[in-house]
Amino acid sequence: MTVVAAARRVDRLDALAAEVDGVHAMRCDVASDDDLRAVVGRAVGLGPLAVVVNNAGISDAPAPAIDEDPAAFRRTVDVNLTATFVLSSLAARVMVDGGIEGSIVNIASVHGLVASAPNLQAGYVASKSAVVGLTRDLAVQWARHRLRVNAIAPGYFRTELTDELIEAETGLAWIERNTPMRRVGELGELDGVVLLLASKAGGYLTGQTIVVDGGWTAR
Repeated sequence: MTVVAAARRVDRLDALAAEVDGVHAMRCDVASDDDLRAVVGRAVGLGPLAVVVNNAGISDAPAPAIDEDPAAFRRTVDVNLTATFVLSSLAARVMVDGGIEGSIVNIASVHGLVASAPNLQAGYVASKSAVVGLTRDLAVQWARHRLRVNAIAPGYFRTELTDELIEAETGLAWIERNTPMRRVGELGELDGVVLLLASKAGGYLTGQTIVVDGGWTAR
């Protein structure tokens, strides 16, 4: 399998490409439409484009909505939502024109389904909620082209967005207290869902958001 791994930090991409065969590193700021076009072009140059995973994401700093800087809100929406739409649209054009039976996987969040309180992050919640809705609409629009669109809504996993919270003793205790499985997720526990949605094993799944949250939203 050939994968184009795109992100802003090239050093991390190069390390990944050196570790995993078939990975091609490419710098990309997903807030730039031109960068996204370049990513799609690179992928097409390496072979048929069949799977896209929209995984880039940021969060606005915790703040009451009444005090939040509108620029921070807009930036969060641009990266989490608008970039997901733009890349999906660009990739879909290639897949539809090429008659490719493809799959787009969007990474949403449990906070696309429930509020983030007591962490006050209106931009993050709004953008991830919109990703869930966008996933449904694109799935219906493109189903007749044999192009599936689904989303994954992770709960609390150890990532750069959650490191500060998890590393704080009170933060980790809060997560464990509010998660029925009483722990944070391990990154490998997302692998199976991604593979399901990206492969023919999930061939009749489209427009769905699969929640992987240790029971967070089932409370």
